[in-house]
Amino acid sequence: MAPPFSWWGGKETQRGTPVVVKMENPNNWSMVELETPSEDGSFLLTKGEKVKNKNAKQLTWVLLLKAHKAAGCLTSIASALFSFGSVIRRRVATGKTDSSTSNSWFYSCIKVIVWLSLILLGFEIAAYYKGWHFSTYDLHIQHLYTMANPLAVKGVFDLLYSIWVVVRVEYFAPILRSLANVCIVLFFIQSFDRLILCLGCLWIRIWKIKPVLKDSPLDLEDGDGGYYPMVLVQIPMCNEKEVYQQAIAAMSSLEWPKSKLLIQILDDSDDSTTQMLIKEEVHKWQKDGVNIVYRHRVIREGYKAGNLKSAMNCSYVKDYEFVAIFDADFQPSPDFLKRTVPYFKDNEDIGLVQARWSFVNKEENLLTRLQHINLAFHFEVEQQVNGIFLNFFGFNGTAGVWRIKALEGSGGWLERTTVEDMDIAVRAHLHGWKFIFLNDVECQCEVPESYEAYRKQQHRWHSGPMQLFRLCFPAILESNISIWKKGNLIFLFFLLRKLILPFYSFTLFCIILPITMFVPEATLPTWVVSYVPATMSFLNILPSPKSFPFIVPYLLFENTMSVTKFNAMISGLFQLGSSYEWIVTKKSGRSSEGDLSLLVDEKPKHQRGTSEPNLGDLKEEIKQKARKSSRKKKHNRIYKKELALAFLLLTAAVRSLLSAQGIHFYFLLFQGISFLLVGLDLIGEQVD
Repeated sequence: MAPPFSWWGGKETQRGTPVVVKMENPNNWSMVELETPSEDGSFLLTKGEKVKNKNAKQLTWVLLLKAHKAAGCLTSIASALFSFGSVIRRRVATGKTDSSTSNSWFYSCIKVIVWLSLILLGFEIAAYYKGWHFSTYDLHIQHLYTMANPLAVKGVFDLLYSIWVVVRVEYFAPILRSLANVCIVLFFIQSFDRLILCLGCLWIRIWKIKPVLKDSPLDLEDGDGGYYPMVLVQIPMCNEKEVYQQAIAAMSSLEWPKSKLLIQILDDSDDSTTQMLIKEEVHKWQKDGVNIVYRHRVIREGYKAGNLKSAMNCSYVKDYEFVAIFDADFQPSPDFLKRTVPYFKDNEDIGLVQARWSFVNKEENLLTRLQHINLAFHFEVEQQVNGIFLNFFGFNGTAGVWRIKALEGSGGWLERTTVEDMDIAVRAHLHGWKFIFLNDVECQCEVPESYEAYRKQQHRWHSGPMQLFRLCFPAILESNISIWKKGNLIFLFFLLRKLILPFYSFTLFCIILPITMFVPEATLPTWVVSYVPATMSFLNILPSPKSFPFIVPYLLFENTMSVTKFNAMISGLFQLGSSYEWIVTKKSGRSSEGDLSLLVDEKPKHQRGTSEPNLGDLKEEIKQKARKSSRKKKHNRIYKKELALAFLLLTAAVRSLLSAQGIHFYFLLFQGISFLLVGLDLIGEQVD
């Protein structure tokens, strides 16, 4: 008889109480039956139906296989860590850092906070090992006792630490608690706004509300007797040789009477090779009968707004009633004008019809997936709800059709900010024009695939609105629109959605939270650390339910991007140097690969990469130069602000570990790792 062994959790005993079980044949694994317990509380297991036999040799093999599997996991983890270390060494060795942070006041402030956190961490670790494990009240009382009895001081460190505790309790903790409470209130306001927008979107879906045409959709087969006004199509571009062919091909395939359509290629390129390639492409489509012109500015000022303003000054523009604007990476469907222009008919107060964007590269990498979540919420919720209930929203700068009368009556394009699209939208709204957003009309484009391009784009998108707010605030107050429209513009459109969100997100989770680890008297409640970001992420991800598996990376990445957005917001609000920086977002041209195949069937000679055989050696030389320039070696960058905040958060995580704060530690740890990955440019497109 084998010696008995303990079995926990028997049915006839209290859970967790050991029960003695006797096995008659422990060498064979069989189904057993429990006998009635004996007087001493033990059970006798008798052999039942045999289902599986394992001898000692088989059991040894099972254990060896499990050990081998565990060793394989450890090896893969070690290999991943080794690869990560190699990437870090290569990034540091290249020395390609973000030059914009070298003399930045923002970066200097972050560095000061990081050094203070390191000093405080060393101080706290020393106090921890000296046995200072008292509560705040005990430390305060001990400090008072020490000051009243100097002879009771056991050492200089004890005195210094006691003084530090009282200072942080009396001075630092109240300030941090006040700032945290302000941020929490702002979060509730922001969440309420997001909730109202989501409920409005749900209401639209339930009742299937959408703009209604006053007439039947257009059909070109009916001839020119329908509503076919004169339409001008503008494509502003600057050194975008990756996408110029797909843009020109898509616009040239728009279904509209040729006599009532003119396409303007507004090329601001300063590269002669790119200029020659675009001219060549325009010439090919002109020979095919498309009414398209190439225009290049001699004096290139004002960026995109200056380009559009210059084009609108052409004498022939007065013959056109509407203008459709597309960025170089956008590819509208051939029926785009037929689905948008009819909304202007018999609606003289409509100034803009905006279509939504769809993204051909949204699944290219993690960065594009996370961008898609934000943009899906912007179009599906913000633009649609504001368009249905307010007849106003911010023009997206592309994939929209303007009534030229509305543009000119609102002052035209101005170069005073880096968000000329939002500028003209606000001025048109102040002049009484209404907007229509078409959620069911999509225009394909691409999102930035590299973090560098996305970061510069977001800087422009968040500094420009603050520039515009400073300039438009007096005009809003003096306008003739209703009080509630003024309130919507000032509080909701500008302050809440453009200023408050980046402010509380960065301040609360990147500054206050790590600092409170060194001032435990002001530690944020667990619900703030967990529910606040989780709620915001959940509301943002609702319009794209397929993205729910990415909710945790999205939460961490949005907090990481709050650094760039906060810096941009401050720069725009106080007119700092970087607020007027304009860099064209890098495109990859991926959207041309699948979509142009539809155009190739009708016009095979315009396939990408082909040329007519009689264009001469000059064209071939130009293409060779373009290929060489595309192979120019590029490097991923190192971003100092993100790395500095990574060290701050990881330092605070170590301090949190000493205090055994569960949720705070995990949040700081994973947020610090996310900052580290972004700071090393390990998200998005990877280049040599």
